[in-house]
Amino acid sequence: MKNLYLSAALSFLSVLAMAQTKSDPAAKAILDAVSAKFKTFTTVEASFSYKVENAAGKALSTKTGSIKMKGTKYRVSFSGQEIFCNGTTVWNYDKAANEVTISNLDASSGMITPQKLFTNFYDKDFLYLLNGEKKVGNKTIQEIEMTPVDKSKPFHKVYVQVDKAAKTIYSTKVLENAGNRYSYTVTTMKTNSPLADNVFSFDKKKYPGVEEVDLR
Repeated sequence: MKNLYLSAALSFLSVLAMAQTKSDPAAKAILDAVSAKFKTFTTVEASFSYKVENAAGKALSTKTGSIKMKGTKYRVSFSGQEIFCNGTTVWNYDKAANEVTISNLDASSGMITPQKLFTNFYDKDFLYLLNGEKKVGNKTIQEIEMTPVDKSKPFHKVYVQVDKAAKTIYSTKVLENAGNRYSYTVTTMKTNSPLADNVFSFDKKKYPGVEEVDLR
């Protein structure tokens, strides 16, 4: 179950960057601006909340997570699990099992990383439409409705909300074909702060008794 939660979190990071038979130029301009803004950051640290609802809108669970990024490096913490990547190696740590799975990061394989998910590869995967703007607190939020080109996807609609002034993602809602809805909201974001490289590598000395499963 925890692996499913973590997969969902990474799916969230993917739809932040991705996105009718023709896409809306106004929506594309917003997504392009988000992508361009992300590329200016040397580092990103963000926390987010994650809510699962059924088709009737009843909340099934609420969790929180965080992510750190620097160049090709990243670290994701979510629901008792952590993923570390130092740019070449990926460690997936399960706290309950005290087990870490180690694999190589193969950029040529099309492996999805958080960095890719904030940049402009959405053109190939989604059609998108700007639904309009609304105020959330003191923010002006632009909502983009995204429909996957591949109809075999397990979801049929994604709603991405963008902070108009900051040009960053505010929230994302994924509507599954099975009826469940997954909502993610960025609660804090800090950029361009110093982050040591060792933050992105798994240090087994800090996890006594950890079992290693090396798939390299």
